[in-house]
Amino acid sequence: MGSSGPQMEIVSCAIVFLVLFVTIATSADIYLDWHVSLNFNINPVSANQPVITINGMFPGPLINATTNDYIHVNVFNNLDEPLLFTWNGIQQRQNSWQDGVSGTNCPIQSKANWTYVFELKDQIGTFFYFPSINFLKAGGAFGPIRVNNRPVISVPFPKPEAEFDLLIGDWYNTSYKDIRSTLETVDIGSPSWMLINGKGPYMNILSKSHESFKVTQGKTYLLRISNVGTAWSFNFRIQNHKLLLVETEGSYVNQIDLDSLDVHVGQSYSVLVTADQNAADYYIVASPKMSNATVNNSLVGIAVLHYDNSTTQANGSLPSGPDPFDLEFSINQAKSIRWNLTAGAARPNPQGTFNVTNVTISQTFILEASTATIDQLSLYTVNNVSYLTPDTPLKLADHFSDESGIYKLDAYSKNTSNVIAVNDVFVASALYKEWTEIVVKNTLTTIDAWHLDGYSFFVVGLGEGEWKEESRSSYNLFDPVVRSTVQVFPGGWSAVYVYPDNPGMWNLRSQNLQSWYLGEELYVRVYDPNSNPAKEKPPPQNLLLCG
Repeated sequence: MGSSGPQMEIVSCAIVFLVLFVTIATSADIYLDWHVSLNFNINPVSANQPVITINGMFPGPLINATTNDYIHVNVFNNLDEPLLFTWNGIQQRQNSWQDGVSGTNCPIQSKANWTYVFELKDQIGTFFYFPSINFLKAGGAFGPIRVNNRPVISVPFPKPEAEFDLLIGDWYNTSYKDIRSTLETVDIGSPSWMLINGKGPYMNILSKSHESFKVTQGKTYLLRISNVGTAWSFNFRIQNHKLLLVETEGSYVNQIDLDSLDVHVGQSYSVLVTADQNAADYYIVASPKMSNATVNNSLVGIAVLHYDNSTTQANGSLPSGPDPFDLEFSINQAKSIRWNLTAGAARPNPQGTFNVTNVTISQTFILEASTATIDQLSLYTVNNVSYLTPDTPLKLADHFSDESGIYKLDAYSKNTSNVIAVNDVFVASALYKEWTEIVVKNTLTTIDAWHLDGYSFFVVGLGEGEWKEESRSSYNLFDPVVRSTVQVFPGGWSAVYVYPDNPGMWNLRSQNLQSWYLGEELYVRVYDPNSNPAKEKPPPQNLLLCG
């Protein structure tokens, strides 16, 4: 027995090596060619309008990958204007060069191509991509991203029978180009349709087609739901079926049964749905928040859950949801979504190993979203600054040490509003590896949603009314959900904690497209003076230059 010690050591080392080998070997390189074009025949709501497709598809193709895979996307821009794609919720660890927004990348010019290369480093979950400039998202070109767990990581729910991607979002019934041309001077109104996977509402005579999902009685399915719209939050529900919430934007949550789920612009969720009803067809509904849309309104997205042995069409009234103006319901639901502290995610150790229970905040951003008229243009602002996009991306200016001609770091306050509304470049510094509190206040009359590229943050608080320092006493510091997009209710506030350990130039923005396009954004510069490439990757060899 005494001689087994060294043998056991060898076996243990072999097991560790094998686990490491399997872990490394499971990462892959995924190569994609995307041809981005205008299509004038899809017309999802029978209106003559251009739709932006990828490889002829609307929505675009699925990126189906696993933690730590490398994604190579060669984008061929067949549009008549420049193009960029951003990867909503993908953190681009050490690599803001691939983030695909105006502050990090020169656009891909018309009739040109460029290849993104990025790693899905230490992430799992439900995400999506979309075009980030020129209001193009209102014309399409969005699509789903699934980041699956590595085989060595256990998932905190049984393997579903199948998975479905549901890209749900509002839609204008006219050309995105026409809307874009009048945004700064005319109130264009809100989108008037709600599409589910690019298809109009079931039973609407103007819908060219509707979406349907086939299920087998007794089986359970994973629905990956993303709000890819431009303005409207929606409430999601399925007739006679419960939703078991399991994940949001890369975080496993404490599982809760829901009758319906609010999904705000830019947010993503995963829910489990069991086909436990009589064999029939059932309505799937996405109805707008803060709107008195009626049952027959085109702004209510309707699809069908179809049991494979069903002979009965969906019938009866659409399933009722909460009062769309009941903010208390929405706030309470948001607060009920908590982080699962014990589940593993991208790594074997529990998510809750890294938490905010006893952190020390080193700096606070207090950002107020509002509107202003500047030089006779109607713009959106953050702390009374409407973002002005320079010709040279900020990241490029940083790299060539020429930022003085492009922007001035911390020219505007991170926690008070500028006295006069201005249209300028707004870049704020965040202290590297120092915990930061970001409070976003919404003076608008609509639900806003804020997103930070490069990170997931801890949503520690949200509420109605004015945020005050005393509001911190209401923060949840035990199990706040971790995500990358947080809703901010009208006249209210949301607070997040973020740990700036990912050097780069990162976009902090409203996800509401009109607000973002008209200036409700800034950039956060996270700088590590150590130029070791292990901290931040050098620019890619195919780096585009502009400005």
